[in-house]
Amino acid sequence: MTTEQTYVIVGAGLAGAKAAQSLREEGFDGRITLVGAESELPYERPPLSKGYLLGKEDQAKVYVHDEAWYREHSVELVSGSQVTDLDRGARRLELDGGGQIGYDKLLLATGASPRRLDVPGADLEGLHYLRDLGDSQRLRDAIKGGGRVVVVGAGWIGLETAAAAREYGCEVTVVEPRPVPLQAAFGPEMGGFFADLHRRHGVDLRLGRQVTGVLGDGRVRAVATDDGAEVPADVVIVGVGVRPNAELAVLSGLPVDNGVLVDAALRTEDPDVYAAGDVANAFNPLYGTRVRVEHWANALNGGLAAGRSMLGQEVVYDRPPYFFSDQYDVGMEFSGWFEPGGYDSVVVRGEREEQAFYAFWLSGGRVVAGMHVNLWDDGIGPVQNLIRSGVAVDAERLADPGVPLADLAKS
Repeated sequence: MTTEQTYVIVGAGLAGAKAAQSLREEGFDGRITLVGAESELPYERPPLSKGYLLGKEDQAKVYVHDEAWYREHSVELVSGSQVTDLDRGARRLELDGGGQIGYDKLLLATGASPRRLDVPGADLEGLHYLRDLGDSQRLRDAIKGGGRVVVVGAGWIGLETAAAAREYGCEVTVVEPRPVPLQAAFGPEMGGFFADLHRRHGVDLRLGRQVTGVLGDGRVRAVATDDGAEVPADVVIVGVGVRPNAELAVLSGLPVDNGVLVDAALRTEDPDVYAAGDVANAFNPLYGTRVRVEHWANALNGGLAAGRSMLGQEVVYDRPPYFFSDQYDVGMEFSGWFEPGGYDSVVVRGEREEQAFYAFWLSGGRVVAGMHVNLWDDGIGPVQNLIRSGVAVDAERLADPGVPLADLAKS
């Protein structure tokens, strides 16, 4: 494909880097400009709460590509720059340094930002959020010597950083307003599994409790909760969710509702503007509704799909959402999606007590989501096949390890 066109990608994370890769692999030989607010090369974020935070992975391993790749593939990196305005009529971007970039096609891959803790004392030194490399480096320095850590929020970031802090020998308390960890993602059944896991490793779980303030004089010394308790803290880690970075779309008048609205080909209502990754609220034909996914696999696969879509290829992005987590001696993979409470039952296959099992979420007899814990031989593939098959399954056969999952997908 010979062209003089310029394709611009705003957001130099995993989704943006994979979109650039996809464009080159599919034969686009025009100009590709990748604009990122950070000064780092594009990198993957899961290690920031896992191996990199624990000092088990070098920084070089988190990068999507090394510096030479961008040079060899003629991808222009504009690092350390914020895009402050998008003029869709002129097809032009304004940079915070005063520069401008014109585009023929534009991909918004601006990701998401942590929600801030809105209580008195939330500006004290010793309070940490985790989103970028610098955050992970500072948090590692803060917890590697031990001490008292309070984690606000029992979502994925909260639980993974709690596990890391325990591995460093810290005393860890997790404060979470819901009755179990990960309730929105898993419901009470499997949320209870992760509660038990953390308790076995010495974490003090304060469930059903709200943080009302962070106490200290310049630096944190405790976290106050709504039952009147004061939990001593040398470090506070906040993991209370993220919000999509959709400001450019809002400024330019693109439809936004919990992210930038895109179709199954990751196109906005503007035929020259696309969105992928955490910021995209995309129609997923597999579920017949919009789904915004904040996990690694969506950035990776969504970026690749967006590159193909920008080239005019037929794209239907209908993957079941996927994510993974490592906590202590538990490794897990999850795939699927349901609204909170949008399932009828949970079927367990294997030994929950031995931390080696599958769990399936069923709605109307059909598998809508599933995960495995420490079952790496078969992994998550059979779960995804069951989801895609859409067939009704017998719960007793689903729970029986002697019945191949592949057989159930055919029934």
